Amino acid sequence: MTAAPAPFTAADHRARMERAARSAAEAGLAGLLVAPGPDLVWLTGYAPPADTERLTLLVLTPGQDPVLVVPALEAPDAARAVGAPALTLRDWTDGRDPYAVTAPLLDPDGRYGVSDNTWAMHLLGLQRTLPGTAYASLTDALPMLRAVKDPAELERLAAAGAAADAAYEEILRVPFAGRRETDVARDLADLLRAHGHSRVDFTVVGSGPNGADPHHEAGDRVIEDGDTVVLDFGGLKHGYGSDTSRTVHVGEPDAEERKVHDVVREAQEAAFRAVRPGIACQEVDRAARAVITEAGYGEHFIHRTGHGIGVTTHEPPYMVEGEELPLVPGMCFSVEPGIYLPGRFGVRIEDIVTVTGDGGRRLNDTPRDLAVVH
Repeated sequence: MTAAPAPFTAADHRARMERAARSAAEAGLAGLLVAPGPDLVWLTGYAPPADTERLTLLVLTPGQDPVLVVPALEAPDAARAVGAPALTLRDWTDGRDPYAVTAPLLDPDGRYGVSDNTWAMHLLGLQRTLPGTAYASLTDALPMLRAVKDPAELERLAAAGAAADAAYEEILRVPFAGRRETDVARDLADLLRAHGHSRVDFTVVGSGPNGADPHHEAGDRVIEDGDTVVLDFGGLKHGYGSDTSRTVHVGEPDAEERKVHDVVREAQEAAFRAVRPGIACQEVDRAARAVITEAGYGEHFIHRTGHGIGVTTHEPPYMVEGEELPLVPGMCFSVEPGIYLPGRFGVRIEDIVTVTGDGGRRLNDTPRDLAVVH
């Protein structure tokens, strides 16, 4: 197993916060308000309890030092965060109004970008305290905030992709026929952890007719000889995501199953070839969809072609019709067309792709053929 990458430093987090504040100003925002979640971890290195109901809020204002509003009982942990040297901590104790503590940090008439997972009660509390303020979700206001990865982030994403590939190579050697989907899903999760994943986010195992449900939860169905099986799995390694899909067949496939798989493979290749700097995200979706539509399966491709990936396994940008954001070197996203025939079977092939200076580079390298398992 390869050595862990060097950890991010206080300087890395300071640069991210400065860049985020500049981006807010360029977007016409008075600043950014970031609640606990992936944006806060990415910006500061601080991960407070995910289920805390107490207000924790990073306030980023262009031209001013970042301030983290934090409950007093959690201030010691916040002070130990990697990015803490670049932060001013403003704590509040139980019994005080946290919105009154936060209000002096904000422009009473400003419009702020707010992280998407901010609790409604906190946003409403700020609106009640500062009725002149307005808010926009970060996905709408700054969709590119985390979209372009630096070399250290790309290194982590590549390592996560390689680990997922290793898990796939090993899962091909386990028995499928006669076992439940949940058994294979458990094998996949164990393999991801064995190859360095700290968290497993999903292990889709869709056998036979269940493969026609793109987000099928592995269940008690016993996998049978003759089944097509969609495998989609991923999680976090070194804090960055993996996500890959391959479709396998229990025993030799028939002509139609091979044909559908070939169409999806051609669509995935067409979408990958479309990746290059400057084109709109929707062009990647269009390239895949054109192949599947021409083959007569257009109505059975029922989801977008891809989603961004980074510190979460689903984030902007999205490869979908109507998304006109241009591709930029350093963007990372899935390319995952599929065909789903209700009541029969499904096929999906997925790689993570990063945009390079003149095209794209896959971060998943396992064969895209229809593998035969037993």
